[in-house]
Amino acid sequence: MTLTIPGFDHVRLPGADGVELAAAVGGSGSPVVLLHGFPQTHLMWRHVAERLAGEHTVICPDLRGYGASDKPAATGPEVYSKRAMAADVVALAAALGHERFALAGHDRGALVAFRAGLDHPETLTHLGILDVVPTLDMWDVLHGVRAAVGYHLFLMAQPPGLPETMIANSADAYFGSFLDAWAADPAALPEPVRAEYLRASAAAVPSIVADYRASAGIDVTHDQADRDAGSQLAMPVTVVQQDWGAQLGYDAAAVWRAWAPDLDHRLTGAGHFMAEETPDEIAGALRDLLLR
Repeated sequence: MTLTIPGFDHVRLPGADGVELAAAVGGSGSPVVLLHGFPQTHLMWRHVAERLAGEHTVICPDLRGYGASDKPAATGPEVYSKRAMAADVVALAAALGHERFALAGHDRGALVAFRAGLDHPETLTHLGILDVVPTLDMWDVLHGVRAAVGYHLFLMAQPPGLPETMIANSADAYFGSFLDAWAADPAALPEPVRAEYLRASAAAVPSIVADYRASAGIDVTHDQADRDAGSQLAMPVTVVQQDWGAQLGYDAAAVWRAWAPDLDHRLTGAGHFMAEETPDEIAGALRDLLLR
């Protein structure tokens, strides 16, 4: 049985290109869409969603290829491009009657949110980003032995076949290693939640790999085109992240400011799974964003 956010409705609605997304929807008020990261599902937002639901309609989908959402075959690089996944989110919100909405994402969901902000500036009122830099910049800041922290990015960038086989043959160990390594507070991922993430990820190996493979190809192409055109995010943006700049030797705030003129950049002492580790902090940052 799929775990979802207590008190929220669980729905299936159309995304883009015939793909259906599963989503948890709750609360009332102006709409906020929350996108999960890897190796997770919409369940990662459970604490933040409950905190925001008193003031907002909160929509937490499983991304294309993850959780209970459709997992189309990667017949071309565009199928799991962040452009296609962003179009899913816009279509999902429209199906719920929201032509404009605030959007926040964590990890992979943050990359989808970033692309949505560039592709659909008329649709997004506010943009929240948790613990990433844009794809184009991500590859630029990974150098030498420091890049070992992102070994999975390189593994899943390989041509189809070997990565999927390797990961499927050791799915719990592979996906569990990230849950272990990236959580500063393991208690934030209690056993039922951890088991749900492992179950859902093991059932989605080809599509998860395709999502990452897109970020070593077509997503870079899309980001580069926007950089060359001087495109920027038109809406207020809040970024909350670990101090990756200090760890990897770059200025994270400057990287984001180049894309987002209206930027609130915050560092957190939480681990990567900050929405689960410090939900009050993250809900507070999003509330502040929505007031701008």
